[in-house]
Amino acid sequence: MNLDASLSAPGRRARRIAGLGLLVLGVAGGVYVVRRPLMMSAPRCMAGQWHGCFDTFNGVVLMTLVALPLSALVVCALAYRRRAAGVASAWRLSLAEVGMVHGTVPFVWLILMPGAEPGVAPARVSLVPLRDLVTMGTLGITGNLLVFASLGAFAPVRFTALASLPRILALGAGCSVLVETAQYVLRLDRVSSVDDVLVNTAGAVLAGLASRRWWRTTARAEAGRERPEPALVG
Repeated sequence: MNLDASLSAPGRRARRIAGLGLLVLGVAGGVYVVRRPLMMSAPRCMAGQWHGCFDTFNGVVLMTLVALPLSALVVCALAYRRRAAGVASAWRLSLAEVGMVHGTVPFVWLILMPGAEPGVAPARVSLVPLRDLVTMGTLGITGNLLVFASLGAFAPVRFTALASLPRILALGAGCSVLVETAQYVLRLDRVSSVDDVLVNTAGAVLAGLASRRWWRTTARAEAGRERPEPALVG
């Protein structure tokens, strides 16, 4: 009997439970801190009104939090379906799929939200690196770091072809350039800034580093399944 193997499974389970608990506590703490501004949009969001909910920062953040239980149910449904089909890492793959969508779409929605004079104000571009960074403030920098953080964390877990830091960097930079280009082409009365691209990309890479153990484990498992068995001689 392998004692190390028998002890490692409960240890991994305990670490997963502890990590999930810390995540829940972190989300709950963040919601508690910003509860007042979020509750300002609650009546309009609960009434299904577009104006005052889906066209405001507070409304979009509130609906993102409200949709968390639904996303959790989708993760469970996908994982159970995969487990029934005998797919390895069913929970990890399902969480990665739902996580990168749930954590990315709301931020892209906020970025593409029109300003005060869409279609009227001239398109603005800032191509000087670090010039806009000093005007973003702590909230702006944090928000930009989170834009593609979920994509950087979960995409290499779901797609092993992205399981390397250079590819995560390219993914974050490419998606950010596309969003900034859309702001300019659609004339949303927003500034398309190179600093946004830099900070968004940094957020994707940092999140990729945080989930590195996950996607490296998945990549090794995929490589092991694809390796051909040696032919028997005799």
